Amino acid sequence: MKVALIHDHLAQDGGAEKVLKVLAELYPTAPIYTLLYEKDNANKYFRGRQILTSVIQRLPGGVKHYKWYMPFMPMAVEFFDLSEFDLILSDASAFAKGVITPTDSLHICYCHTPTRYLWSDSHSYIKELPYNKYLKKIIAFVLNYIRVWDRVAADRVDLFIANSRFIKKRIAKYYRRPAEVIYPPVDVKRFQISSDVKDYYLIGGRLVPYKRFDIVIEAFKELNLPLKIFGEGIDLARLKKIAIGHSNIEFVGRVDDQTQAQLYSQCQAFINPQEEDFGITAVEAMASGRPVIAYAQGGVLEQVIADQTGVFFSDQTKESLIEAVKHCQAINFDPQFIKHRADQFSAERFKQEIADYINKKYYEFKH
Repeated sequence: MKVALIHDHLAQDGGAEKVLKVLAELYPTAPIYTLLYEKDNANKYFRGRQILTSVIQRLPGGVKHYKWYMPFMPMAVEFFDLSEFDLILSDASAFAKGVITPTDSLHICYCHTPTRYLWSDSHSYIKELPYNKYLKKIIAFVLNYIRVWDRVAADRVDLFIANSRFIKKRIAKYYRRPAEVIYPPVDVKRFQISSDVKDYYLIGGRLVPYKRFDIVIEAFKELNLPLKIFGEGIDLARLKKIAIGHSNIEFVGRVDDQTQAQLYSQCQAFINPQEEDFGITAVEAMASGRPVIAYAQGGVLEQVIADQTGVFFSDQTKESLIEAVKHCQAINFDPQFIKHRADQFSAERFKQEIADYINKKYYEFKH
């Protein structure tokens, strides 16, 4: 059986790349096809693998400024010649699922989400772009074209796997397809319970507008409790401006794995103010035995148990979050129970579940 792995952009080391790494470990000889590969930002593991990139890799600015080539990405992914492969596994939140596969092959897509900026977040995505209204209209026109392609591309997939029940519903709504749910891998073994819990609260990850770190900062300006923020991103300057004059709010920047694990383990609670497809950072916090204060939408509803591993707030406002923080302070959480809950999302569990699923479906396909 010849296997090919397909990935959107191998230019960071996020949740999708963790899934790709496990698939690559399951199929050590499988080539990895991707629109572009930025070696310095991707996980070092992939440096030892066969990476086959699209024409975008070779275009001027194709790696550093690849978003400007979005209109050409559907065509670029269709150029991949997969005629020699029996099993195609795509790891996608955008274009990877659109590869053209042989008649006698099986294409399984692990879908992190139907592309956010085309479907669920289309209007907010356009609104938040830092361009004038005329350029935004051109971008909206391009997205309309890509949206049509994306819907057609979804029909090319034989079987969908969703990373949460939340995403399973999105796949059903936008692609009209069923999906099996297999939660993504979290390296829970990297995190430990600490006996030295400090007085600060924690948020972190990619600093981008949809994650709504701004309401956390506003809430903690009023609460006057210590707040640490890890990570980098396009929203950093705006968030720092909101926090000016409040010494209780600290930006610690991009941190290494060891520092991140320590930040998790010693915080009062980790705050998840955004709607995530799954939400790996919330599980990482729980793996450290710390409760999560979460906005009650998205994949986090499938992780956090109310008043046992965290608390929820219903509105993305500072007032709703302040009430949740106060509610969290009144609960005596059991760190061991919280960590046990996180262990249910381990990388080992994912590897076994997805291997069993793929083997079963490929056997059924061939027989």
